[in-house]
Amino acid sequence: MTIDRRSFVSRTALGAGAFTVGGVSVARAEADAPGLARSEHEFVDRLDPALVREVVGKSHADLEGVKALVERMPELAKASYDWGFGDWESAIGAASHTGRREIAEVLIANGARPNLFTHAMLGHLEVVRATIEATPGIQRERGPHGITLLAHARFGGDASADVVAYLESLGDADDKALDLPLTDSQIDEILGEYRFGAHATDAWDVSRHRRGWLQIARRDGVARGLLHQGNYEFHPAGAPSTRFFFEFENNQPVRLRLGGSQPELIAERGC
Repeated sequence: MTIDRRSFVSRTALGAGAFTVGGVSVARAEADAPGLARSEHEFVDRLDPALVREVVGKSHADLEGVKALVERMPELAKASYDWGFGDWESAIGAASHTGRREIAEVLIANGARPNLFTHAMLGHLEVVRATIEATPGIQRERGPHGITLLAHARFGGDASADVVAYLESLGDADDKALDLPLTDSQIDEILGEYRFGAHATDAWDVSRHRRGWLQIARRDGVARGLLHQGNYEFHPAGAPSTRFFFEFENNQPVRLRLGGSQPELIAERGC
């Protein structure tokens, strides 16, 4: 593996419904007018978020699953999903940072719009070079979940070797998000449930991924890695303006505060 341990691939259980990608599940929009019940035909004029999530999820690894979805509804090839707090990922973005060339080609054939990260993975050196020359500094931008442009190119394998060499020559196309180390004991002490409401889903579960790093999930959502910024302040992968703060009393974690660009929300630690 050529990218850091918090890469999407190493922390994702691929396949529909099995994701540990960054993000809390997206809440549906409230009704336009207060007091109106949600219509059973809510998505008659737009794509159902469940289908969008499915095609983006399958675009990480499931070629036949993607084919089945986009052949039935080609518009899904252009779909994007918010895994939480604005960590948007498109179907072709998923294929791009997992090196799934065949999936990317199927999506493009059905209307997906390749971007710089896609071209890097596919090995399109002239497109990548021309884009960077036209937009200096864009090589420092990160893709979904904070994955760098150089990491996308590396996932392209031999076909993108020239792109990898070019990006490495720039010196700043692999600018990973800050993630300060924590000891095992520091991680263990903040694990658990942090509740912010009476509903069954009104809780954050802070846990350790099977590979060791810290992650968070809404009770009905998918887990995502937490990147340590120092002093028990974290941001979820792909959403650097969102902040989670663990607060201590008598050297014990007692609450988790959501802040940063998000409205403040306090969650109390369970027993």
